Amino acid sequence: GDNNLYSLRIAPPIHGMGLIELIPQSDIDQLADEQDKNNDGISGRLNQVWNIETQSIQPGRFGAKANKPTLAMTVAGAFTNDLGITTPLFPNQPCTSQQRDCLNTIHGNDKEGVELPQNLLNLVVDFNRNLAPLKRRNVESNATKKGRELFYQVGCHKCHQPSFKTGSSSKFKHLSEQFIWPYSDFLLHDMGNELADNRPDFLASGHEWRTPPLWGIGIQHKVNGSTALLHDGRARSIEEAILWHGGEAETIKSNFVSLDKTKRNQLLEFVKSL
Repeated sequence: GDNNLYSLRIAPPIHGMGLIELIPQSDIDQLADEQDKNNDGISGRLNQVWNIETQSIQPGRFGAKANKPTLAMTVAGAFTNDLGITTPLFPNQPCTSQQRDCLNTIHGNDKEGVELPQNLLNLVVDFNRNLAPLKRRNVESNATKKGRELFYQVGCHKCHQPSFKTGSSSKFKHLSEQFIWPYSDFLLHDMGNELADNRPDFLASGHEWRTPPLWGIGIQHKVNGSTALLHDGRARSIEEAILWHGGEAETIKSNFVSLDKTKRNQLLEFVKSL
């Protein structure tokens, strides 16, 4: 129908998810500045989404528009919406009431009424939870060191918050109280008309996107054979992804463009090292 909204997506990287899950919400809250009270041109804000596990509204931190509050909902949502496999969190097939053929298709539900029982869902969630971030590379090169200075000078760190310390977990002690460097504030930012998909998601507008973590971005092509970046894969390089930035990031993009070629390459070398 004419009222249907759609937006292209590529699958996001999933390493370090357990560490991201353990970031205290208060630390992310402190980075939010919806009214831009510090007048730096950046006004990141939280998405407020429905937590199906607790039956309550809470901040989102996973997904291109921060539309998932927990790792379990992220994994279960992928099973149902991407693969059509129901779980206790999402027990209904991804069919609308008008899609009778879809609703009548043979399913693999067990006696509990789902295709993937809770114990197997837990295993997959824990697998995702324990995928480690990639180790940094070329840390000591002069280009990387100079690029780090330029990263801050240009202003990239204002959204790509470098580090956090994870909270405690009695079940996953190896993930607890770790200093991590995801380079994301996990907040929504207006990225301008060029990147807009005009598709709201909870509080996120059609112009807003969650800041994606940068760790591992420099080795993405080796891991999955692709350098497709941004929510829909339109950018084929880190530099191209930067040049698509607009909205709140317009000034920061202009700062990057104004660098001479040597400095731009140094900044890119730093990002590739993350």
